[in-house]
Amino acid sequence: MKKLELIIGGVDTIQVIGKVDLVIKDISKNSNDVDTNYLFVAIEGNEHDGHSYIQNAIDKGASSILCQKLPKSLVKNITYIKVKSSRKSYAKICCNFFGNPSKKLKLIGVTGTNGKTTTVSLSHDLMLKMGYKSGLISTNSIKINNEEYEASLTTPDSYDTNLYLRKMVDLEIDFCFMEVSSHSIDQERINSLEFFLCVFTNITHDHLIYHGDFRSYLNTKKRLFDRLKKNQKSLVNIDDKNGIYMTQNTASKTYTMSMKKPADFTLRVLENTINGMKLKIDNTEIQTSIIGNFNAYNLLAVVSIAKLLNLNEKNIYRSISLLKPPSGRFEIISSKNITAIVDYAHTPDALLNVLSTINQVNINKSKVITVIGCGGGRDMKKRKKMGLIAVNHSSFSVFTSDNPRDENPEKIIEDMISGIDTIQLKKVFIELDREIAIKLALSMIDEKCIVLIAGKGHENYQIIKSKKIQFNDSYVVKKSLKIAV
Repeated sequence: MKKLELIIGGVDTIQVIGKVDLVIKDISKNSNDVDTNYLFVAIEGNEHDGHSYIQNAIDKGASSILCQKLPKSLVKNITYIKVKSSRKSYAKICCNFFGNPSKKLKLIGVTGTNGKTTTVSLSHDLMLKMGYKSGLISTNSIKINNEEYEASLTTPDSYDTNLYLRKMVDLEIDFCFMEVSSHSIDQERINSLEFFLCVFTNITHDHLIYHGDFRSYLNTKKRLFDRLKKNQKSLVNIDDKNGIYMTQNTASKTYTMSMKKPADFTLRVLENTINGMKLKIDNTEIQTSIIGNFNAYNLLAVVSIAKLLNLNEKNIYRSISLLKPPSGRFEIISSKNITAIVDYAHTPDALLNVLSTINQVNINKSKVITVIGCGGGRDMKKRKKMGLIAVNHSSFSVFTSDNPRDENPEKIIEDMISGIDTIQLKKVFIELDREIAIKLALSMIDEKCIVLIAGKGHENYQIIKSKKIQFNDSYVVKKSLKIAV
């Protein structure tokens, strides 16, 4: 509980009507969750306008309302705070309500199209192996040390983010590693958070239905760095052509990383096999069981972050060799003649990276079978590209459903095969049921074979129409191969 005047401190208010010395029990932007002495925040959404639910919130016990538009009739003894932007204000008041926890630990934000989850997950694991207390906010999960909480969004709502950060501060956590999605930047969910360091991994075409075009997507990512101050730090991958652009307007101290050119932090891959990689990071050689050039970039980011946190280098290098990839990120499941790989690759660039890595380490020239689908209600332009990448880099492909949502799965697959010629089409099998598709791929074995199941990775659900059905690629693979799950 906290006084309203403290909760709205620093908020860009236009008008305040009523008392501000009220004690607020909690905050909500959902009127159904409101209880006695709550502050209700009315936010204009894409589908619903929170201003339509102000009376409902008052009926349920709200003592104060934060809004962009005042109701036509004001209720006696209710405090109204009119603001320019409810979204921005919501992020600020959530920080205030929980005592600005991001200022009381070192918060590291990682953004980019690919590599966010792996980078933050490996960074979190590295800290634990080095003996530090660490928190994680990612697509896969939210963790405080080894205690895990379920994550529903890449970057949670401002309230949940600050709630978990507060828990971390109370448990004296040293560092928190957080994925920062373009949606969260655009929707002001990270507004008012105090980052110690922000990291840019890469950017490729994704989320274009949401952002409209690539330039808007790019500039949304850039806003994370634009808002940083002199006492904060930036780390960018300059092998991505937009790396330098990300920080051209930042006030923060900028550091660079590269596998191709001189930079503050560098890495070279000396060996790359199905069993792992031998790396040279700056001037130190490291052996890791993590596979692939794209993962080498993730490891470079992890080491660079640790160095910018001023941690002991010998301890960094010793501990990094012990790291394992997070669930659903180039996750290898082996049985007899089959090596199955489950990966979250759901963009053309990510799929190409994974298949290129598989073919690079495939020294026995085993057949490569790819199971792939594309999400419904998402960037339709990538479907043709992903279909072509799958057939061009695989012996056979099985096209199936991903999360079709409200789209017809057959139409999605039509888009995927639209660029494939008749000869290559003979290498494509179509099976709409994802479980059957995975089993089909695993049964197409007459010799040693590598089966890539791409697109969903760690996800434990499939969205068909409006239903969220329990489903996990790794579970299906292990069950099919009769491996204990």
